[in-house]
Amino acid sequence: MGNLNYGVIGNCRSAALISEKGSLDWVCLPQFDSSSAFAKLLDENKGGSFEILPENATNIIQEYGKNTNILKTRFECVDGVFEVLDFMPRYVTDENNYYMPPDVVRFFRLVYGKPKFRIKYNPKLDYARNATENKVSGVEFLKSSTTSGSYDSLYLYSSFNYADILNQNVIELDKDEFCEVSYNQKLLEQTRDRIYLKLQRTKTYWLNWSEKTKVLPKYNEEANRSALVLKLLSYQKSGAVMAAITTSLPETIGEVRNWDYRFCWIRDGSMVVKILTQLGHFNVAKRYLNFIMDIIPKKNEKIQIMYGINGEKKLSEYELEHLAGYEGSKPVRVGNAAYKQKQNDIYGILLDLIHQHFEIFETSLEHSEELWTIVRSIVKVVEENWKKPDRGIWEIRGKSLHFTFSKVMCWVAFDRAVKIAVLLKRDDYVGKWTVLRNLVKDDIMKKAWSEKKQAFTQNYGSEDMDASVLLMESYGFIDAADEKYKSTVFTIQKELEHDGLMYRYKNQDDFGTPKSAFTICSFWLINSLYKIGKRREAKEKFDKLLTYSNHLGLFAEDIDFVSKRMLGNFPQAYSHLAIIETALNFSNTNFDDEDSLLDQLNS
Repeated sequence: MGNLNYGVIGNCRSAALISEKGSLDWVCLPQFDSSSAFAKLLDENKGGSFEILPENATNIIQEYGKNTNILKTRFECVDGVFEVLDFMPRYVTDENNYYMPPDVVRFFRLVYGKPKFRIKYNPKLDYARNATENKVSGVEFLKSSTTSGSYDSLYLYSSFNYADILNQNVIELDKDEFCEVSYNQKLLEQTRDRIYLKLQRTKTYWLNWSEKTKVLPKYNEEANRSALVLKLLSYQKSGAVMAAITTSLPETIGEVRNWDYRFCWIRDGSMVVKILTQLGHFNVAKRYLNFIMDIIPKKNEKIQIMYGINGEKKLSEYELEHLAGYEGSKPVRVGNAAYKQKQNDIYGILLDLIHQHFEIFETSLEHSEELWTIVRSIVKVVEENWKKPDRGIWEIRGKSLHFTFSKVMCWVAFDRAVKIAVLLKRDDYVGKWTVLRNLVKDDIMKKAWSEKKQAFTQNYGSEDMDASVLLMESYGFIDAADEKYKSTVFTIQKELEHDGLMYRYKNQDDFGTPKSAFTICSFWLINSLYKIGKRREAKEKFDKLLTYSNHLGLFAEDIDFVSKRMLGNFPQAYSHLAIIETALNFSNTNFDDEDSLLDQLNS
């Protein structure tokens, strides 16, 4: 059974997945949400891949270059050893622009001996909807293009003989070589030296980027890898941040909960940017806020829950019926109909980020004024909508309800608006918005609390538990020492935890009870337990949860309760931001002191 044993490489324009055996099984070019050029991930037979098949391998090992997004796959063979360094070029040019072409580079480094292998190069353009043919163009490149349907093409540049690649002939490696998959035709000759220079420049870029990441006293490696993953999910051109780089990886094998995640959800994007800012990466925040200002140009603009990575508002959903799906899980979807949904929690999460921005930066007057206009517009929307039901954080496709988390985030919207008004000395707004903030708080305290369950429940008047309610404390709605919060944490843990992992919720929705745990919810429980003083339990759970990652420390959206394999879209922004958040929370705790204190109390 697979465990999404893939490494991710990327350059903030697109990204690719390379299997632990060194096969390129997923990439969309020229950008994240384009159609796929290789999609073996979604169909073993039809999808297309770029594989390296050693003749007599004894061992294949994969790891990232330290503090980089360059992936190294080491092939140990009877006849020698070689490494393939996979990366998508990204570095700053002389004019202070970024060089980040829609290319995947595979650099073959000879370690010793004369290892033999074959290359299986099999692109299937445009989601493999129609046939793709490969033709060698003299000595310059190998061109792949669609033979019918919408036209698409791809170029392969290599120091290997193109006929050897196409015919899958045995290749003997006696020096460093390269393959470069490019969406565009190159204007300069692609030589080994030029490719080596791209490798070194890309390595330098990532090392410099990682050096800016705040060093944490505990779990630093996990936090740093997660930060590198989150950076790969940010789209340079617009500042959008994606939920994941894949579509239709199922939440449960063989079922229909398969969605396209190559979009920017306001909630996920804002949470990612807030966390990266806490680690010292301010540029991501500036770009993302520019993205927000671009998609909300008018005062009466309705904010959607999600947008395309270039700010597209219409994300029509359709199915690719010819693809078998990941391990046979159909349908394969492109687009996401959830963009039409109403979710009232996004406003609070966005204002929380804007508040952080005002606290940290001396923003230019132009941006401050634009952001202040957005703050006032959002407050107006929340004032009109906070009493209405919505679909909630989990995008439940049934009827709208009064979700507690959505209400709490409406409180956050008013609370952060008040704080921003204070910072900007806009005193005339403070009083009015404080009244609204108090109204929402009273409403939640009255209607979301269940005496029977001794907990805040999923929605008003219900007895159901929901993991998102755990976030009440981290957004400042309630204190961790509050007995009602403590009791809520214990009730949610009792009802939603299963074998160390968490359900989002258990009550009936349109698709039945989930068979997999939503990864971020397990982190939310860990952080809540930590905050209410159950620190040793929190640490044990965190250590255990980290063992469920793949061989490179990467996480998907879900974890199967029984097999503990990862499921859902990958790598998942939500899961990685939660790792960083937990590591930040744990930073200043000496768990050994607490353990010895507990031991004294128990003796």
